[in-house]
Amino acid sequence: MTRAKTEHRRRFLPDLVDWFGSEFPGLPGWRPGSAAHSIPIEVSNQEGGYVLRAQLPGMEPESDIRVTVDDDLVTVHAEHAESQEDKEHSEFRYGSFRRTVRLPGTVRPDKVEASYTDGVLTIRAALLDRAEESGYGVPVKRGDGPGEEATT
Repeated sequence: MTRAKTEHRRRFLPDLVDWFGSEFPGLPGWRPGSAAHSIPIEVSNQEGGYVLRAQLPGMEPESDIRVTVDDDLVTVHAEHAESQEDKEHSEFRYGSFRRTVRLPGTVRPDKVEASYTDGVLTIRAALLDRAEESGYGVPVKRGDGPGEEATT
């Protein structure tokens, strides 16, 4: 049995083809109009809630980072201002950054914590239980008679 020979073709200008799928790393300051500064994240399910980690190097957490929670959405807003020093070359990203993540349930606003260490923002968010999400149950007590309230 003979194997078919696999044909390997070289692409014409392979680097340019790769650039079209990304944000043109060779052109500083240029990015497609549809692309936003993206914040790299990872989300994991831990201890009855979710942990969202975001890479935000070089930020001042008190002034540069803001976290908002709305129902099942967690949004990270960040702004990295460029220093005024004269540079010959820089690959740092400056400007506003924003990333919104939809979690699989409603976030409990009173149970969200955010911390920033070594360039990584960590957000811990507890989710509402299914019973809490669907509303509040009202207990029904037995009354003494028709139209009368029970006395305790």
